Amino acid sequence: MQEELKQRVYAANMDLQRHGLVVFTWGNVSGIDRARGIVAIKPSGIGYDELSPEKIVLLDLQGNIIEGELRPSSDTATHLELYRSFDGIGGITHTHSSYATMWAQAQREIPCFGTTHADHFYGPVPVTDAMTPKEIERDYEANTGRVIVRRFANLDPLQIPAVLVANHGPFTWGAGAGESVTNAVVLEEVARMAWGTLEVNPRQQAISKALLDKHYLRKHGKNAYYGQT
Repeated sequence: MQEELKQRVYAANMDLQRHGLVVFTWGNVSGIDRARGIVAIKPSGIGYDELSPEKIVLLDLQGNIIEGELRPSSDTATHLELYRSFDGIGGITHTHSSYATMWAQAQREIPCFGTTHADHFYGPVPVTDAMTPKEIERDYEANTGRVIVRRFANLDPLQIPAVLVANHGPFTWGAGAGESVTNAVVLEEVARMAWGTLEVNPRQQAISKALLDKHYLRKHGKNAYYGQT
């Protein structure tokens, strides 16, 4: 089971490069085996051309290494904080993809302007508060996770599986590592579309609630009818 988890997380990390979401080593994917409380994550600073399933690091939810000789991603504490707080997620992706990161650096949420966005995210993609000097100086990576969790105090992380960390970049999540990458790909595309929309019409308003509901719920609602049964 652990080898299968490592293989899935390895494949998801390689998908980041395949989809053009990472430059050099600017990104990481993790996955979790909830039954065993084991997290698998990319090792820190390892290039994608060097990565293999054997190099994926296994940890428990407290950050203790279970298997692996390499140091885990420097963002591990952020991933662990999200796993501990969002019970329904099974994989997490962090990138510095260009358009999503532009919105994060501008400290602006990504408005939902159209149905492409609404098919995947139930409303605007939120941005966190800027981290305080105290949060940055001590337990920075864990506090990054905490500011995300704080931002979702009144939001459902399963309905909006993405966030922009102010001045930093995007995190996405999903039922597994692969789905978290899919959400990262979609996030980058809707971030690009939103930027372009405001270039065409700086006064453009968000999608209507009726159209947001129709497109999100027909794919994700209890009476969803998109796709095949």
